[in-house]
Amino acid sequence: MTTFSLTSEIEQSSTIDALPELVREVQDGLRSRPRSLKPWMFYDELGSRLFERITTLPEYYPTRTERLLLDSQADAIVASVCNGTQPLRIVELGAGSASKTCVLLAAAARRQIDIVYMPLDVSAGALDMARQNIENAFPRVLIEPLVVNYVETPPQLEEFDGPTLAIYLGTSIGNFTPNESQRILRNLGSQLGDKDALLLGTDLVKDKSTLVAAYHDSQGVTAAFNLNILNRLNRELGANFDLTSFRHCARWNSVESRVEMHLESIRCQNVQVPAADLELDFRVGETIHTENSRKFTDEALATLLGDSGFEINATWKDERHWYALTLSQICNGGFHESEY
Repeated sequence: MTTFSLTSEIEQSSTIDALPELVREVQDGLRSRPRSLKPWMFYDELGSRLFERITTLPEYYPTRTERLLLDSQADAIVASVCNGTQPLRIVELGAGSASKTCVLLAAAARRQIDIVYMPLDVSAGALDMARQNIENAFPRVLIEPLVVNYVETPPQLEEFDGPTLAIYLGTSIGNFTPNESQRILRNLGSQLGDKDALLLGTDLVKDKSTLVAAYHDSQGVTAAFNLNILNRLNRELGANFDLTSFRHCARWNSVESRVEMHLESIRCQNVQVPAADLELDFRVGETIHTENSRKFTDEALATLLGDSGFEINATWKDERHWYALTLSQICNGGFHESEY
């Protein structure tokens, strides 16, 4: 197996200009009613660390459940896209710390092939964490991290002499509206060939109490994560949000099949955001909608992938049917269908 030199520099994509984009999104979201902010704003350095804590909480089942599925199916997943001696590229959207990705990288390494790992994220801090984790565990893997807003722009993937396994784990696709989710997958699909594949992690519909508890933990970590978005606006845009004047809320919206996170104003207040030229008046009980986490049925998942140009090759679920890992290929591609 060829030894690659480690790429330690995080590339800043020309498609993302962080501060102007933050200003635009804040203006669009906070001028409108109901008010909203995009979930990618969570992931500054502190937000990324808080989210890593969330994934270890007793109430937050998705990470544990997904990890168990990956542990049991990693060899089958890698074998589905890697049937020879060609190198394998793993492209991960929203990489975070890449802790679960190690399971797939280990399965690839057992096949004695060259491996390229390309984590994509809006947070340079998260990518640095991912790079360090992979560097320590897999020193022979070539790492090509890229800061990019893959929601709005197709990630530009160079030609590669081997298959690409694109992965989008951690239920992240559920954070977006159906139209946004479709755009993300279509953008990604535009960069994939007929020998490439997508592994998508999705949370499934279950009882309301389990769903809400996962986003409103007893230790208050998710509340701190949600409120930190205001702290980021204070720091980067000169805003004067008083974090003690907002509270974290998690709600189940059965019509949209999603858990919603909101920041609720607990008093009448005026907030200024100088860098975005905003002066905002909040009523008692008015909220800023910060995140959705959509929960899928089998039918909804098939519709999303089909409408995004993918066909399902295999699906794995845990024994409670709380979570799904779905392997797909571009429609009309040459990917061989198997049964698991």
